[in-house]
Amino acid sequence: MHAPHTAPTGEKLRAALAGLLDGLPPTQAAQAVDRLIANYRGRVPTHTPVLRDRSDVAAYAAYRMPATFEAVRSALAAFRSRLPEWAPATHVDLGGGTGAATWAVAAAWPGGPQTTVVDWAAPALELGAELARDVPELAGVQWRRQTIGDELRIPDDTGLVTVSYVLNELTEDGRRALTAQAARARAVLIVEPGTPDGYARIIQAREQLIAAGFRVVAPCPHSAGCPIAEGTDWCHFSARVSRSSLHRQVKGGSLAYEDEKFSYVAAIREEPLPEAASRIVRRPQIRKGQVLLELCTAEDGLVRETVTKRHGERYRAARDADWGDAWA
Repeated sequence: MHAPHTAPTGEKLRAALAGLLDGLPPTQAAQAVDRLIANYRGRVPTHTPVLRDRSDVAAYAAYRMPATFEAVRSALAAFRSRLPEWAPATHVDLGGGTGAATWAVAAAWPGGPQTTVVDWAAPALELGAELARDVPELAGVQWRRQTIGDELRIPDDTGLVTVSYVLNELTEDGRRALTAQAARARAVLIVEPGTPDGYARIIQAREQLIAAGFRVVAPCPHSAGCPIAEGTDWCHFSARVSRSSLHRQVKGGSLAYEDEKFSYVAAIREEPLPEAASRIVRRPQIRKGQVLLELCTAEDGLVRETVTKRHGERYRAARDADWGDAWA
């Protein structure tokens, strides 16, 4: 699900990040990134903030904000393609840190919801507010420090809650409690790394949301059980991320881009849902005169469709289709 790279909000984010590591030794930044990646991959749940100080937050923002922004933006694009007329009046970015998901929501609904970023790491909130300070789309964002725990309460009239790359920092009980709070909103988007562990956390949250009365908007074309057999595979998608010189300074790499793998679930309650198209769940295989599509369908679970030249317009559409796209 490759998002275009010309969105004004994305450009503004890259501009805001420019110069962020000025004065921070590259080795210190790299060490902070290595530690943050271990937490990002969800190896060790923690009860303390992952982002501890300014150097941690600067390294995180430089290395992870562009990727998180593109992953959340891709997931929101799938949400909006099914519910194009729906828009939230309010948005809570739970565990939002420096606000990457908030930037993505602003890109999805320009001039849109009143956003509150909630996080327990003061340095992350401070830098997030600094990055957003001169961006008109983010002028009204509120940055609130609060522990992501038992005392957290989401207002019942919240339109949208985003939870991006947060569940991997919590214990299982903490994940369930956070998802229960998110379920107080009308719509929920949860994004995790596109790893087997990240997918398992998404499936757990998906089941919890459905049990709370939500219906899945994306990526699944249904709210039934996931047709992927446990332990055999995992559902994830990809977003293309432009690498700036700052990004390469922090973690190296010669390519001008990288592909962010992510798993997600977007769900809503009390909203009529139009019939969903199937979802392309693997990169299409283009061969001579045919395209092989791996699809998740509402009626038959996982199926493979072979589209050949004799299908005419459908074949041309299949050649242009991408991983994560809806397929009629």
